[in-house]
Amino acid sequence: MDVESGGVRKRPGHAPLIHKREEYFRLVDQGTSFAEASRIVGINLRTGKRWRNGRHASGGRKAVPPVNTVVPPSGPSRYLCEADRIHIADRLREKATIRAIAAELGRSPSTVSREIRRNRHPVNGQYRPYAAQVRADARRPRPKTGKIGQNPALRDFIQVHLDLRWSPEQICQALRANFPERPEMHVVHETVYQALYVQGRGELRRELARALRTGRIRRKPHRQAQQRQARFSTPMVMISERPAEADDRAVPGHWEGDLIIGKDSGSAIGTLVERATRYVMLVHLPDGRSAERMRDALVNTVQSLPGHLTRSLTWDQGAEMAAHGSFTLATDVPVYFCDPANLATRLEREHQRPAAAVLPQGHRPLGPYPRAPDRRRRRTQRPTTQNARLGNPSRAPA
Repeated sequence: MDVESGGVRKRPGHAPLIHKREEYFRLVDQGTSFAEASRIVGINLRTGKRWRNGRHASGGRKAVPPVNTVVPPSGPSRYLCEADRIHIADRLREKATIRAIAAELGRSPSTVSREIRRNRHPVNGQYRPYAAQVRADARRPRPKTGKIGQNPALRDFIQVHLDLRWSPEQICQALRANFPERPEMHVVHETVYQALYVQGRGELRRELARALRTGRIRRKPHRQAQQRQARFSTPMVMISERPAEADDRAVPGHWEGDLIIGKDSGSAIGTLVERATRYVMLVHLPDGRSAERMRDALVNTVQSLPGHLTRSLTWDQGAEMAAHGSFTLATDVPVYFCDPANLATRLEREHQRPAAAVLPQGHRPLGPYPRAPDRRRRRTQRPTTQNARLGNPSRAPA
């Protein structure tokens, strides 16, 4: 790599690449993010990183913007950087509004308002960007020490009252009654429980857990399994209620489905396998894999089949089937769901091999393929192609 040229080897015929590099740095100097600049120029993120490293190695510097030109800091990221805070301080001195500053930074107004409120000077209320950056950096490291661990007086108060067999909720109410003007002495009872039960991170002594009235040394959830929120708005019908004719594979028309996700979630495709004939159908999802798109694609696929071949559909509890109620109303095909640990979808997963071959290049299903099916089974049990007939499984190709 030639450092003198900023990481780009100058060879004959490479003029377009040099122009792309100049355009890339022009966008970056104007405040465009690295990813966005790479997308606009049409290069890979690694190429842009290599160019930046070469630029720094050769002593390159960003161009200084003209005077009286408002250039926003670096593009949006998860955290505000020092340049963002300097921009906020400058605009506050110019009496700019919070919404105007947020629009210039490409942030939400609540983000700028929270930044000013949390990092301004505690005495005079002025916002100083460098001091704000120091405060933000001090709050960022993890793991953090809890409120009880930072306040010895609070910790001693809780320890004393736990020895008196007070409950955490009574202790928290006593703290607010005894120290009404000291917010640093106010905690909720959940904070006390976490300090007691979290091993290796609790600020209170572990032996104090026995001082609780229950005598437990481990947290016990209060919600029972039957009280948990349902996964879907429409109640699920489990596979145990599926007709017996679907289990013995005697009658065609009972299907099993699943969703195959491509590499980096770049594509997805649904598969339908008929239990009696092993007939495989693909449900194409070119516009995404949301519940509504999956429902529409399944409705179109199922309505293309004869009525006697659409008896039931079995699926796992994937989020793509959240609209199973409206699918049943549109097709009169009941949907049965498998338990999370149930192996009822094993047959369908064995048919992901032929489905994977039709996915675009570079979008193969995630994870390893399932174990290959037993090759010693009868010839009539092998998967058929989409050109085979449903009603005659004996015509499946060898």
